[in-house]
Order: sequence, then C-alpha cells, then structure tokens
Amino acid sequence: MESMNLKDILSYIVENLVENPSEVSIEEVENDDTVTLQLKVAEADMGKVIGRQGRIAKEIRSVLKAAGLKDRKKVLVDILD
Repeated sequence: MESMNLKDILSYIVENLVENPSEVSIEEVENDDTVTLQLKVAEADMGKVIGRQGRIAKEIRSVLKAAGLKDRKKVLVDILD
C-alpha cells in the first residue's frame, strides 16, 4: 500500500467530516523540520471541524502529529476562517 502524505491524510479526515467536501482546501507550507497545513472549509462546516471545545481539531492535530513523526517533521494545522 502506498503511504499517504500529510496533506492527503488531513484531506481524507476533513472531507469525511464536513457537509461540503468540495469546499475543503489545504495549503502545505514546509520550513526545515516543520510542516504547516493551512485548512479552509465552508463557513457552515467550521463547527464540524473544530468540534465542542475544540476537541475534534485537537484530535485532527494529534493524528497528523503522529503521522509526521515518521518523517521526523513537526506538523502544525491552522484552521483558517
């Protein structure tokens, strides 16, 4: 099985959470050992991605942080509005 990159992992998770998967966009910015994924979703889907008290956003960040360990990369997920 081909391994997924960080952007693919984030895309898969978020597109399965939201009502408007076609409006999900992810920008990947890489600096040295840090990868920043800038996530944009439809305004109506913002709550689904963040969750109550930020729980879903925190779990998304945890999954991506774990995925980044394989490549020794620090992964940040910014949810943009």
